[in-house]
Amino acid sequence: MQIIRTGTIDADIVEANPIVFRGRLYLFEYIRETYYDNPGPSFFRFMDLADGTFTPPFAHGLHMGNAFAAGDKVYVTAVEKWGGSRFYITESADLRHWSEPRVILEDPAWEGYNTSCCRAGDRFVLAFELGKPLEMVGVPFTMFFAESTDMQHFRVLPDAVFGAGFYTGAPMLRYFDGWFYFFYLGGSSREGYTTRLVRSRDLQTWEYSPATVLQADAADRCIAAGAVSPEKWRDKAATAVNINNSDLDMVEFDGNLELSYSWGNQHGIEFLARGVIRGISEAGFCRGFFES
Repeated sequence: MQIIRTGTIDADIVEANPIVFRGRLYLFEYIRETYYDNPGPSFFRFMDLADGTFTPPFAHGLHMGNAFAAGDKVYVTAVEKWGGSRFYITESADLRHWSEPRVILEDPAWEGYNTSCCRAGDRFVLAFELGKPLEMVGVPFTMFFAESTDMQHFRVLPDAVFGAGFYTGAPMLRYFDGWFYFFYLGGSSREGYTTRLVRSRDLQTWEYSPATVLQADAADRCIAAGAVSPEKWRDKAATAVNINNSDLDMVEFDGNLELSYSWGNQHGIEFLARGVIRGISEAGFCRGFFES
């Protein structure tokens, strides 16, 4: 499986993921207050990757979003703030008009961050990242899981947990043929951060792939055709420390697997890049890391 890195498309964006909706390929983006072209609060948007246009911004003030397309709707899950105790969901049938965000999971003791959602048979499963309470998470950060049958009401799955004994971040969850495949970020500032993969049938017992999914590469610095305002961040990208490939996400489109990921130093200097794998499905990509 050869991942072709097609280049950096923007700066100051980490949480992003591609989706296919109504036959078009979009890239969901979380725009932080620190984004170089954002003078106001955080918001979400979608880029149409066919023409580079953006949908209107929405969900101002929410953070660390993740988009999930199911049927004739797109859902975005998010946290109220970095380390917030409440997770929200908003939905749309056209990427322009969004429902009022509402709380789907909350606990005053929680310190919440990223999410990732997948369909698993007749239900949906949501991974959510917590940094506290320490008696629950062990070593921050740790992943927990909730399920829903309607993308409206969610129930935390008891004993479903990953990464309590070590740093774990940047979740991506998928499900194929009875297996949950969970992509996560591991490592440290000293050794670098890489994207890794485990799988489980019950979200409790995990099998580790021996292979690294994605790690920092010189090709990350290449600037993609159609990049957003590269004149504003080209020099920074050329000299930035790159010890990280995180926040991998993917979707099947036109016979290929479209990827997005972040690179940089994992501590505030970050860039958004894309990649592609020709002629492979999500299921084939996931299974390949466990085949001998």
